[in-house]
Amino acid sequence: MARNTSELLDQLKIDRSAPAPEGKFNTGVIVTLIVGVIGAGLLAGLLFAGNHEADNTFPPSTRAVSGETAVTSSPSPAIDLPAPTRTHAAEAVLNASGYITPRRMATVSAEIMGLITSVNVEEGMRVEQGQVLATLDAAVATVNRDFALAQVQVLEARVAGIKANLAEAQRQEVRYAGLIDRNYSSRAELSQSQANVESLNANLVSAQADIQVAKLEVRRQQERLDDHTIRAPFTGVVTQKNAQPGEIVAPSSAGGGYTRTGICTIVDMDSLEIEVDVNEAFIGRVQAGQKVRANLDAYPDWDIPATVIAIIPTADRAKATVQVRIGIDTLDARILPDMGVKVAFLKNN
Repeated sequence: MARNTSELLDQLKIDRSAPAPEGKFNTGVIVTLIVGVIGAGLLAGLLFAGNHEADNTFPPSTRAVSGETAVTSSPSPAIDLPAPTRTHAAEAVLNASGYITPRRMATVSAEIMGLITSVNVEEGMRVEQGQVLATLDAAVATVNRDFALAQVQVLEARVAGIKANLAEAQRQEVRYAGLIDRNYSSRAELSQSQANVESLNANLVSAQADIQVAKLEVRRQQERLDDHTIRAPFTGVVTQKNAQPGEIVAPSSAGGGYTRTGICTIVDMDSLEIEVDVNEAFIGRVQAGQKVRANLDAYPDWDIPATVIAIIPTADRAKATVQVRIGIDTLDARILPDMGVKVAFLKNN
């Protein structure tokens, strides 16, 4: 029984020394090849990582390659220049933002309602004080002025007639006065001549007063006529053109849905300044005459020197801010109304 069991066990053993049968894969060889490929890949990865780390660790100036020294060029080191904002931040005691605003700006309109006959300006045009901007239809006003002038002429002719009559009455008075001494004239005739002289003197004074009234009427009608010519109130630049010939213009109080209330808007570029709102908790850091550095949003790298003009002595309850007016020390054509600006209030030296 023991012998049979031992023989059975010997039959079940695998003889590894025996050659593999033809047509079948050798499993051991395949496993060995796979393990070898994986090992080679891991080794190559480790070598590449080591070389890359060495390249980043050692200085790039020199590196030994196969017993020789290879010289490699390295970029020049970057110079760390201090940013302007770092210096500015150290100087500023408070930052704020606001807008460029003109102190002199006017929407030019007419004092009377009228039909626009011409507009002589365009946007961007510079105008001088007193320059004609537009004209209105002045036919009726011209007639009224001419009528007033005619009335003055009538009254002047009346005064001339009164003066002639007065001169004759005065001669009659002298004649009667000489005749009464010779008994050729009565006292009544002399009194009548004197009364005529006094009456003519009164008429002359009244006529002369009427002439003054008529001349005042001429001036009034002339002013009315001049109102049909719209002129620039000051020297500046036209920023808006609001009306065209053929439209009706009127003061804002008399304007309707189809009536223009302004001819154009003029801005005095020499009156530009900065208005900012400062939180009332920090208003103590601002004072009149304090130096300010301003930067327009359109030109953030351009430092504009400025000075605090005034602190408006009232606070905005809704925003808890106080308005500060800042004057621009050096005006420039690049500075335009309503531009956004950031300001830094500097320390006083």
